[in-house]
Amino acid sequence: MNDRLRRYVPVLDWGRDYDRRTFSNDLVAAVIVTIMLIPQSLAYALLAGLPPEAGIYASIAPILLYAIFGSSRVLAVGPVAVVSLLTASAVGQVADQGTAGYAVAALTLAFLSGAFLILMGVLRLGFLANFLSHPVIAGFITASGILIATSQLKHILGISAHGHTLPQMLNSISQHLSEVNGTTMFIGVAATGFLFWVRRSLKPLVIRLGAPPLVADVMTKAGPVLAVVTTTVAVWMFGLDKQGVRIVGEVPQALPPLTLPGFTPDLINALLVPAILISIIGFVESVSVAQTLAAKKRQRIDPDQELIGLGAANIGAAFTGGYPVTGGFARSVVNFDAGAETPAAGAFTALGLAIAAVALTPLVYYLPNATLAATIIVAVLSLVDLSILKKTWAYSRADFLAVSATILLTLGLGVEVGVASGVAISVLLHLYKTSRPHVAEVGLVPGTQHFRNVLRHSVETDPALLTLRVDESLYFVNARFLEELIQRRVTEGCAIRNVVLMFSAVNEVDFSALESLEAINRRLADMGVGLALSEVKGPVMDRLERSHFIKDLNGKVYLSQHDAWLDLIGAPVTPAPDNPGTDT
Repeated sequence: MNDRLRRYVPVLDWGRDYDRRTFSNDLVAAVIVTIMLIPQSLAYALLAGLPPEAGIYASIAPILLYAIFGSSRVLAVGPVAVVSLLTASAVGQVADQGTAGYAVAALTLAFLSGAFLILMGVLRLGFLANFLSHPVIAGFITASGILIATSQLKHILGISAHGHTLPQMLNSISQHLSEVNGTTMFIGVAATGFLFWVRRSLKPLVIRLGAPPLVADVMTKAGPVLAVVTTTVAVWMFGLDKQGVRIVGEVPQALPPLTLPGFTPDLINALLVPAILISIIGFVESVSVAQTLAAKKRQRIDPDQELIGLGAANIGAAFTGGYPVTGGFARSVVNFDAGAETPAAGAFTALGLAIAAVALTPLVYYLPNATLAATIIVAVLSLVDLSILKKTWAYSRADFLAVSATILLTLGLGVEVGVASGVAISVLLHLYKTSRPHVAEVGLVPGTQHFRNVLRHSVETDPALLTLRVDESLYFVNARFLEELIQRRVTEGCAIRNVVLMFSAVNEVDFSALESLEAINRRLADMGVGLALSEVKGPVMDRLERSHFIKDLNGKVYLSQHDAWLDLIGAPVTPAPDNPGTDT
């Protein structure tokens, strides 16, 4: 029972060995991450169309709950750019920004996402994320990064603009260019340029000046804070808000409030599908980051437990004034690089953000929206990876088409269509690839008992014997492919007298594939051609023996392909055996 409880509540596992050294490392990491998260949380709330404090609130209770239920030692949970964009897109369809209904819808979205994630975790359905191919995810994130950066140009320029797709945004921005506020644009462009310089050049510069790497890292992560402080002071000192510079304004000076999502049927129906899509995208992004960082320390991530941890975090956000959250790449890498050893670092980060929510929010009254927009733009452009197009074009045209379609659909029709299309394209791509399994004609490598592809190696063959190595499991999608292939090879008047299907790579034969094998057997028998199997795996053989296929087989089942070769070269059609061979 204790082991089972520790599996579902990992804090009971890592918490037993917590000591002073680990505490010190976690605390240092928490300070660095907190410095980065304060401006980032405010910015992502702006992106989601919510008040800035929602970003802080979404970074407190969710982090604490993930620390208890999550399986990653260093994953940092909270608002992220892509999920914030998805939130704005989904909630914007049921309520107007700035209204109470918009905030309630965001809470409901977080609750539905959390409930779906927990349900998947309890049912141990983490494997379903594997149906989203990496190229498709990369394409979606790239397109989302472009959309996010474009959506923030209105804040950089100080104009009003709208739209959920790239054409809509660009058209709206072009129509309002006459309204550009010069002061706002100066602040936004200067902040963006400064943050790019900080990200690329500050750390190497500080190290060259003799500072320790840790100090250089802290200074680099504090770059957005410096931009926030400088521009806020400038707006306050020179009264730039009176010149049209839009500012954050009053932010409640309080801990996260207790909130209640909406449970009306209409609201749930409107947000259920977006919540599922957000959950899937958030989980895939989060578990990818967690597994990458865990591998560096030879630790293990439990995807099903990650579902529960992320689900609990989203439930926490729903009841504390937040919105959907997930594990963020940038903050998790910072947490890892800063030396975090356990999820307690996240708990300390939550404590730091709680202090900021109580004590520091009055200081951001004059913070210009342009600075927050600059923070978002610099953060999300690192997600844009157009090189994936070149890589997939060189490696796989099918993957290239999938990536291209995902990018174009996301940019042209919006993120929700992009997510749904990405899921559909991933599944269709899998079905397309498995519908055409690799089947190689093989021959004997001279002087050995090994068989290789006749198109790749110099091998011995016999015109009367056709051996086909099936390199994939057979099921309803690809069963007919094998039928048609054999039908093409065994034509009228050819010299083939025996066909051997080499099943060394076949792990599964479903009922549709069984019927195809039976059809192949009947057709070959009608032609006077024998059908044999070789190297059939035990579980596959067990299932075949439950049917009449083995009994009716117009040939033998051989333990090895070499046995089939020796027995069938120049041999006549063999009658079905009484005792077929078994698996290795």
